[in-house]
Amino acid sequence: MTRPVIGVSGGAQLINDSYRVQAAGERNVSAVAKAAGGLPLIIPGMPCSVTVQEVLSAIDGLFLTGARPNVHPTRYGHDPSPAHEPYDEGRDDITLPLIRAAIEIGMPVFGVCRGIQEINVALGGTLHPEIRDLPGKMNHRMPPGETNHEIIFRKRHNVTLTPGGWFARTLGTEEIVTNSLHGQACVDAGRGVLVEGVAEDGVIEAISVPEARGLVIGVQWHAEYEAEADPVSARLFAAFGEAARTWRRARAA
Repeated sequence: MTRPVIGVSGGAQLINDSYRVQAAGERNVSAVAKAAGGLPLIIPGMPCSVTVQEVLSAIDGLFLTGARPNVHPTRYGHDPSPAHEPYDEGRDDITLPLIRAAIEIGMPVFGVCRGIQEINVALGGTLHPEIRDLPGKMNHRMPPGETNHEIIFRKRHNVTLTPGGWFARTLGTEEIVTNSLHGQACVDAGRGVLVEGVAEDGVIEAISVPEARGLVIGVQWHAEYEAEADPVSARLFAAFGEAARTWRRARAA
């Protein structure tokens, strides 16, 4: 096998209001396979069926997908509310310790949307369940009732990147436009988390963990959408894929 195995976080979904599945969006799987050059392996959010160590032994990189359920507030010291449901505690039980374990051994980690939030929470950071409720913050959610993906994932937020940071160096610019769509967002950065990109209203849009042994990055936008065609997404996934290949080679040596 020449391609690095990339673990893709899955989550609980209900099909036809009755049939429970563990799934990840096809765009996530495609982005990992084509833009990052990896072999995607969906990780179920089922701690009764998989363990962190088993997953770590099977993958060369960890990709954390977006999802509708919020990270459960108790994971970052806040009280839950029915207004901010749904939650997916099974996914929390797998991804949060998996992120910490992957970072500890130097395995590359890349999170989008919910994924950036999971990285931050795993490292002790906090979130706000509805960022638009805070003074001065915009509504970052998708247009209500919209089903056309071209409209849903249209680029609508400017993101300013930290000069000289990993994102600015990798992308060759300090200003990008993204398709950021979310209600929940990072507030207080976790241990070792460096904020590298913010929206016009100051909402955190990009993070890294510079002191980690391997590449650890997170973006609040949906980089998996048209990951090969979009120049920003293509560079992010290419960098992640190369980090996973480097990890695979080092582990095999």
